[in-house]
Amino acid sequence: MIRIKICGLRRKQDIEWINFLKVDYAGFVFAESRRRVYLKEAERLVALLEKGIKKVGVFVNQNPDFVKGVCSALGIDVIQLHGDEGQKEIESYLGLGFEVWKAIRIKDKSDLISAFEYRVDGILLDAAVRGMYGGTGRTFNWDILKGAYFKNKIILAGGLDPQNVGFAITKVKPFAVDVSSGVETEGYKDFFKMKEFVERVRRFGKHDR
Repeated sequence: MIRIKICGLRRKQDIEWINFLKVDYAGFVFAESRRRVYLKEAERLVALLEKGIKKVGVFVNQNPDFVKGVCSALGIDVIQLHGDEGQKEIESYLGLGFEVWKAIRIKDKSDLISAFEYRVDGILLDAAVRGMYGGTGRTFNWDILKGAYFKNKIILAGGLDPQNVGFAITKVKPFAVDVSSGVETEGYKDFFKMKEFVERVRRFGKHDR
């Protein structure tokens, strides 16, 4: 089955919906963003999360000590590095008990070279938009990935929503899909969109990667 990550959780009801839908990964953004949560808020949210749902902390070019402190305090399972972090910084997180995912912003096929350079647990593929580190609501050309073989888990992000996720899964066959703005209405998570997204993924994603 394709795994599901819903990112940008900020409210108690977001967590209640995540629990009800039994998604695989819950994403909390600690970088500068309208979806940003601070440690105290995140502690309250994480405490409500059902066991079995993995916690993902999203960071962008932030101090490694800050990242490690947040992750240790919250029992984060996955560190998602969504900025310009290099392998040297990534190495500082390996072997500490966290899974590490590195985001790659894709504009054309040449951007895939980066995906083969990093020693990480997962590569998150997102759309490249100048001056933005994720959360753009835009897709990239999935045909770019045709014939590419990745040794890492592939997490597909970038403009996914209930309408296009089924097609995306059939094209890319990722380990997981990651959604945020695609399940929102007026900037807040929408239960019905979340539910539809999850149902579509489970319908189209009945394969193991």
